[in-house]
Amino acid sequence: MFVLLLAALIFLFAGSTFLQSSLNPREHPVWFIFYWFVCGWVTLTAMLLALFDVLVIRAQARKAAKALRGELSATEKSDSPRSTTDE
Repeated sequence: MFVLLLAALIFLFAGSTFLQSSLNPREHPVWFIFYWFVCGWVTLTAMLLALFDVLVIRAQARKAAKALRGELSATEKSDSPRSTTDE
């Protein structure tokens, strides 16, 4: 994901500075559209990977919380007071 963000930043910087004359929309409309489409695609891919990462982390946290709740309830059941008198 870091590589994609870095690539998107490089695309943005290059398109706004030294490639600006080559990407003039009046002279080269196809190159202009293609270049900025690729830049947008790389940015969107990085955003979707970030969203996927958040969803995976939330699922892992939910799984860990469920396991911890199960462990805690098992501990409470084993520690519960029982009648030990023999009458």
